[in-house]
Amino acid sequence: MNFDKEFDASGLSCPLPIVKTKKALVDMASGQVLKVTATDCGAVKDMQAFADQTGNTLLSNTEEGGKYIFFMQKK
Repeated sequence: MNFDKEFDASGLSCPLPIVKTKKALVDMASGQVLKVTATDCGAVKDMQAFADQTGNTLLSNTEEGGKYIFFMQKK
């Protein structure tokens, strides 16, 4: 999937992946896509809840070798 910005939250525990994702989205334009990589399994439900609460779109979430990959489109 194509993305405009990437953020690696590996090694960070809740709530830091969400806090840092929110900061990463601030300077992005509407419609741009952020790729986030996390190792905290709690990020799976947290990213979906964050998307639902903020109106951003979680385009996909996958798990690859113990890392969780998210693609989020800014509203």
